[in-house]
Amino acid sequence: MLSAGRAPGAATAAVAVTRKKKAKSKQRRGDEVRAWALQAVERVVRALAMAVLFALVASFVATLTLRWLRPPTTAFMLQARIEAYRAGRSDFRLRNQWTYLDWISPHAAVAVIAAEDQRFATHGGLDFDAIWTALRDHAREGRLRGASTISQQVAKNLYLWSGRSLLRKAAEAYLTVLLEVLLPKRRILELYLNIAEFGDGIYGVEAASEAYFAKPSSGLEREEAALLAAVLPSPRRLHADRPSAYLRERQQWILAQMAQLGGPAYLEELD
Repeated sequence: MLSAGRAPGAATAAVAVTRKKKAKSKQRRGDEVRAWALQAVERVVRALAMAVLFALVASFVATLTLRWLRPPTTAFMLQARIEAYRAGRSDFRLRNQWTYLDWISPHAAVAVIAAEDQRFATHGGLDFDAIWTALRDHAREGRLRGASTISQQVAKNLYLWSGRSLLRKAAEAYLTVLLEVLLPKRRILELYLNIAEFGDGIYGVEAASEAYFAKPSSGLEREEAALLAAVLPSPRRLHADRPSAYLRERQQWILAQMAQLGGPAYLEELD
């Protein structure tokens, strides 16, 4: 009778113990899941940090070598090849011929500065006055014009992809500052003159001069240099070999700006 009387209490205690064990087991599993998730997050963060560090080091080394070595190609040239391949363009030919700045007509150097970046000699890569003006004009007219400096265009053409995403703009700003810190202005200008796109598959002023005027870039006259610089905002839409009225008008504006800058003497400010 005594043992029978203790049975309900013992059963209740056994149930309580079982529940407690289940609760502890469930808590343990929850802790294990949380620990696994935390480790996974830590691994992802560590991998991202390593990737960012690698990108920073690689970009620093790659940019520093540009002080002495010419780039074998650029991101934009590779992109052009890929686009042509995807489009099945068997006739596509990429033309690019590296030429040292001293072998390029000074008119060509002044023309691209007059057309694209008249504060090139004085800014640190990012022209905040031009950026502010572009934003103000956008607010007034609803039209966003470009405000990229020559240094920004070099960074973009060398390393990045086309587009206007926030990520690309951030990467462009970092690479632009890196270029300005590691390279002299004349070298940045030399890079630009050799990698800028002047037409479909035509990169660099030497290739453009040969394609449109059948002469080396050293022989470019003021008018020819201004015409080449005039296509830079949209080199696949504007054509130096068959200039439109708009392109001729832009050429004349560039010629006036070249004279206002002081012509080839302006390049002495880059030394």
